[in-house]
Amino acid sequence: MKRHILTGWLLLLSYTLMGQQLTDYVNPFIGSSNYGATNPGAIVPRGMVSVVPFNTAGKQNKLDKDSDWVSFPYLHENTFFTGFSHVNLSGVGCPDLGVLLLMPTTGELSASPEVYGSTYTHEQAHPAYYSNILSKYNIKTEVTATQRTGISRFTFPAGKSNVLLNLGQGLTNESGAMYKVVSDSEVEGMRMVGGFCYNNSEAAYPVYFVMKVSKPADRFGGWTQHKKIEGIEANWAGSYNGKVRWKNEDYSTVLGDSIGVYFSYDFEEQTQVEVKVGVSYVSIENARENLQKEVGEQTFDLIHQQGQKAWEKALSSIKVEGGTKDDKTIFYTALYHTLIHPNVFNDVNGEYLKVGSHQTGNSKHDRYTVFSLWDTYRCMNQLMTLLYPEQQLDMVRSMLEMYDENGWLPKWELNSTETFTMVGDPAAAVIADTYTKGLHDFNAEKAMEAMLKSAYKGETETNPLRPGIADYEKHGYLPADLEIGKDAHLHGTVSTTLEYCIADFGIAQMAKAMGKENIYKEFIKRSRNYQNLYDKQTGLFRPKMANGEWHTPFDPKAGANFQANVGYIEGNAWQYSMMAPHDMPNVVKLMGGKKKFINHLQSLFDTEEFDMANEPDINYPFCFNYVKGEEHRTQTTVRNLIRKHFTNQPAGLPGNDDTGTMSAWLVFSMMGLYPDAPGVPHYTLSAPFFDKVTIQLSEAHYGGKVIEITADKSGENGVIQTILLNGKPYRNYFISHQELVNGANLHFDMKSSAK
Repeated sequence: MKRHILTGWLLLLSYTLMGQQLTDYVNPFIGSSNYGATNPGAIVPRGMVSVVPFNTAGKQNKLDKDSDWVSFPYLHENTFFTGFSHVNLSGVGCPDLGVLLLMPTTGELSASPEVYGSTYTHEQAHPAYYSNILSKYNIKTEVTATQRTGISRFTFPAGKSNVLLNLGQGLTNESGAMYKVVSDSEVEGMRMVGGFCYNNSEAAYPVYFVMKVSKPADRFGGWTQHKKIEGIEANWAGSYNGKVRWKNEDYSTVLGDSIGVYFSYDFEEQTQVEVKVGVSYVSIENARENLQKEVGEQTFDLIHQQGQKAWEKALSSIKVEGGTKDDKTIFYTALYHTLIHPNVFNDVNGEYLKVGSHQTGNSKHDRYTVFSLWDTYRCMNQLMTLLYPEQQLDMVRSMLEMYDENGWLPKWELNSTETFTMVGDPAAAVIADTYTKGLHDFNAEKAMEAMLKSAYKGETETNPLRPGIADYEKHGYLPADLEIGKDAHLHGTVSTTLEYCIADFGIAQMAKAMGKENIYKEFIKRSRNYQNLYDKQTGLFRPKMANGEWHTPFDPKAGANFQANVGYIEGNAWQYSMMAPHDMPNVVKLMGGKKKFINHLQSLFDTEEFDMANEPDINYPFCFNYVKGEEHRTQTTVRNLIRKHFTNQPAGLPGNDDTGTMSAWLVFSMMGLYPDAPGVPHYTLSAPFFDKVTIQLSEAHYGGKVIEITADKSGENGVIQTILLNGKPYRNYFISHQELVNGANLHFDMKSSAK
């Protein structure tokens, strides 16, 4: 065991001594265009706080005309900057957060971002760091972060300078804020956020902050505009429509919508000011404690160094050799993106906001938030199980705490608010996959109880996780009647049925592993309900009415690119035509045998019906492996997709990163592994992109063992000729999780394909 620990540290040390840091291969600009929705802001692994350049406001910026909303604080094509936001989402397709905007300026004060905003040059970003120069002011900005704080350093020229904290601007659908100027160098307060995906039924909630500037201000105060706010302290003079009211705050508290704070200086020479912002979702006191314990009196440079070290340690779970510099860059940037969400939600004292209430809890482990489970259950959580098992366990523990708090497992949880975005019951698949891969350090009985609760109609309350569950139990599918006509209350009956089948399979697999045979038998049968929607005439899953008749008219191509179509969510019938990853051998039979299956699968790629930018068909490139002799198609298809859709450019993702899911797909694919069936403890194999991949496994959970994947001639157009597992011939394109984590040595002997 000690030998394995030493091996891991030697790998990291030797790589560092060669002068090449893994963080050098991370390009945070990848995904900041083409709807990738990532950003180059400063963040540490799993950080609650990210300090992100906000450039999606103002008529000066150009937004994509096809977009109905802006879901991200930063777009690479934009050039007009209005500050650094401190709580943000990465790779998410709906707007929220993007608040607590910090902006340095020079000259006269302005409260309007349209006026005080600036273009910028010399943009730089690497893990835990971002910098630019504001053209209008000749100010150099630099930002870094800890888990719960953001630290900025502004280099001002001589003359009048200002630090503005705008509490009005942001991406959230909610408004309202409060601040109290504590001194000439400190302000505290809160900003309301919420309304994810413009969901107005969702309750708003506050994010609290404490901000300190390193130099006492010569002048300080605040502003408000829009309508007059009633009920504030008597010493506040109020405001007037269409005008800004400036006031030096005599330690007063201010409430309002478009409000903010300024600290102004008269510098005789070039001067640096550091600004530290602590954040909490519990209280101002906790925000102050987060700031004190994580930053204290430490300087910007020291915090930046610590952030880089944290990223280097996190990325060092995998070392790759061979391949081009761009290959390494897209690989390590993808791994970087998988370590942003879910993020830590508890404060340094363990306190966090409970789901569905304004009460606080206290966690002995990391309490996580931002569970975009419809996306992540397919491959992202599996990557965490393999590389960062303690994090994955804390994610499962967090889900079970949510069940304790509001009676249901999460679906799409954001900052202890359940948004119920997307369809299916994905938490069941995540928990089951974690358990079947040997991570049992959570309350499995409670998990089974929670999963079963969502799987049934229930006696006294509706089921928010599985709407239409009574019809699913009755018919073995969700009838299209539920989404057409005046009583329609569901969307995507085909998509949702398939998702319920995947969740049922997860329950079955976990029940089997726990020795609950009766539950296993019931749910393995339910997991094959997808067959009830298979139309032999079209060879597709299609919507069916409650009376057993197919819904017409039927256009199998309608619904792609997020267009509406009866039966489907974010995809069309072709893209959902094989979405039963848990039962692929039976899908082969259902489609009429191996030849018809292969022809159908190949046609998805030949006709470009396959959508690399979305999740329903994300495992399809690996499905050729289910037919012996056709495995080469997986290798060629995966390689072509990577070369086409993933590049070392801002537009280098095929679309929304979906909180790291697309990036996790890339990490697995470039290593030559993929977890194609959630709930099944195996991986399917493909051609690796590198000559050698070394995976350093967790000491606590896998004994510190090492997985080595090597390939002869792993370059372009490589096709696997033979496979060796631990030096012996291996004639299978699937390998179990246990075989891998026992310390596998996989070797691929490659040959060039005909193409």
